[in-house]
This record gives sequence, C-alpha cells and structure tokens, in this order.
Amino acid sequence: MCSNRVDEFKGEREVLNELVMRYANLQIKRFFSLDSQVYRDGALSRKTKELLGLVGSLVLRCDDCITYHLIQCHEVAVTTDEMIEALAIGLVIGGSITIPHLRRAIRTWDELQGKNEP
Repeated sequence: MCSNRVDEFKGEREVLNELVMRYANLQIKRFFSLDSQVYRDGALSRKTKELLGLVGSLVLRCDDCITYHLIQCHEVAVTTDEMIEALAIGLVIGGSITIPHLRRAIRTWDELQGKNEP
C-alpha cells in the first residue's frame, strides 16, 4: 500500500465532508457540530478524549474512525506507549475480531511517526 495513506485519508475526508455539508440538513449539521465540540478540552483533556475515541473506534471496528483518531492523537502528542495501552484496552473489550483493525492502526501509527515500515 502507498506510503502516504494518511495524506490520502485526510484529503478524501475533507472532500467528502464538504459534499455532506452541501446536502446536510439541520440535524446532520448539529451532529457534526456536536462531534467536533465533544473532543474539546473540558473535565477530560482533548488527549484523553481522543484516546477514548480511538478505543471506541477499535471496538466498533471502524477503520476510518480509527485512522481519524490516530491522526488526532498524534496531533495532541499522544505517546506510542499511551496509544498501545489504549489499543490494548480496546482489544480486551472487543476481542480477537478487532485484531485486523489493530494491525492497521499500528501501521497507520508507524506512518504518522514517519517510520513507514512494511
């Protein structure tokens, strides 16, 4: 797979979000707004919230969501050890069916770290 997977994901997500917003009704706009607001610093830090989002995404087996939260985790300086511990929790909760998603998550994290190793 290509080494700029994260950049392609970001580009496609931006284009598709713009398309959704072109058609969005009030309810869709409100949901998108709530989604962005809930991850802001509050009683829990944005960093903690992104790790929670990552765990939930792994358990739900949503690769797009996992990639999104990994990018956000990287932006808020989550360490590799923190990310691995969060994914371990997701693995315990979600079980072995999450392993393929765990593999892809770690590959994406490697790319975010600039390692791009096979």
